[in-house]
Amino acid sequence: MSASPWRWGRRGSAEASERPVTVTTLIFVALTVLFVVLHVRRSGRGRQAVAKPVVCPRCGVQVPHAAERCPKCGVPPQVFEVVAAPTARPDDGSAAAAALHAVVRADVCVGCGACISVCPEPGAIFLEGKLAIVRAELCKAHGECVRACPVNGIFLSSGAAVQRVETPELTLDFETNLPGIFVVGELGGRGLIKNAINEGKLAAEAVARRVLAEPAARGSKLVHDVVIVGSGPAGLSAALECRERGLSLALLEQGEAAESIRRYPRHKLLLAEPVHLPLYGDLWVADASKETLLGVWDNVLRVTGLEVRTGQRVVDVKRESWGFHVVTDSAAWPARQVILAMGRRGSPRKLGVPGEELPKVVYDVVEMEVFRGRRVLVIGGGDSAIESVTGLSRQEGTTVHLSYRGDAFSRVKPRNREKLDEAVSRGAVQLLLGSKVLAIEPSAVRLETKAGEVVLPNDDVIVRVGGEPPSAFLDKIGVRRVVKEIALDDVATGSAS
Repeated sequence: MSASPWRWGRRGSAEASERPVTVTTLIFVALTVLFVVLHVRRSGRGRQAVAKPVVCPRCGVQVPHAAERCPKCGVPPQVFEVVAAPTARPDDGSAAAAALHAVVRADVCVGCGACISVCPEPGAIFLEGKLAIVRAELCKAHGECVRACPVNGIFLSSGAAVQRVETPELTLDFETNLPGIFVVGELGGRGLIKNAINEGKLAAEAVARRVLAEPAARGSKLVHDVVIVGSGPAGLSAALECRERGLSLALLEQGEAAESIRRYPRHKLLLAEPVHLPLYGDLWVADASKETLLGVWDNVLRVTGLEVRTGQRVVDVKRESWGFHVVTDSAAWPARQVILAMGRRGSPRKLGVPGEELPKVVYDVVEMEVFRGRRVLVIGGGDSAIESVTGLSRQEGTTVHLSYRGDAFSRVKPRNREKLDEAVSRGAVQLLLGSKVLAIEPSAVRLETKAGEVVLPNDDVIVRVGGEPPSAFLDKIGVRRVVKEIALDDVATGSAS
């Protein structure tokens, strides 16, 4: 009988010592579950989607919901989202009137915050993590956020579950209504780097199939199998795929190699998953700077030996009996097929002054906060220049000057003029009316003003003096443009509930 109490006492002592551990574990598990549920609810705000079967537009095979690529052809279905979308019908005005508001595509948004800095309605749009969230009740549909988004991830809607995107009319091979001319990348309606790379590869595959199927037509070495316009993500991918398949090619660029990336307004880029580049391998640049991606691009060119013909601004594409002449400012490039991989920002008008080639000079701006504490000169007198100036004026410690050759702003929206006047009145912006840039130096800008020549200490120059939009070029060569309706029934959006 004496052993029993000892055993009970030892076991009871052990149980007593284990109880706090068990209770602590249960509490920890409960809290973990609670935090996970709250995180899922917060992350899923405005992202509820009805699961629908996804069928690969290219091969017709059903793609599992968890899969990012077609199990048969290996192509991400997202690549075809725009080209496979139905064409919008003309609005007959019969739809019930409803208040427009901004809608953010959660699958496209990269969390750069460009929309927030340009929105004139405080609190109407904000960042939650890396997703922009819209409060529909505060949004007045000014549209500044739509124009500022660098990845085409915001649109205005009155409640219909569709996004309207203007794009060239393209086949699933990204061929336009002009046989032999293809359009890929930003110009096709989407600004995601991974999409551009995949589109360039798919268009190049279609070009290779066509060219290699007609070996007799390749007799002349004076005619390139393909001329590719643009050396950004889409153009580089297309060129490498063509090279890998043995095609002769010319890769043209109006500026420097990878000009579209060099002019990209955001200092941060996101390539959250690896994509494959022909002749190079997997490319994965996550949360990198623009400079890092440019370094990768330069390395790709070095490793593959791909030549970029710089300084070739394409002004026309003329059809010939054997193919096309791609006409630039200085030459005409003969080609059997043409791939247009130009950016959707078009060709910005330049100042033509010494020093404009310095990396401190950009032609667009999205992430205003990267200029915090810097000395910035904005050049221009239109709405884009004033929107840049007023956005920069709200950055802490930023010195902002606006140079305009005219004596008054006569071409701007009243709302923008009011915002500029307010920024000038509080000393956040210094106006240099009637001024002209003479030269840009690493740490200064020389200007001609009414008071004589001025040397302005400077860190960054933003040129906003207009340019030629790519739509004008497409119209000139005969590429038909349409408006596509992208269904959002099963696409996540950023909206506050």
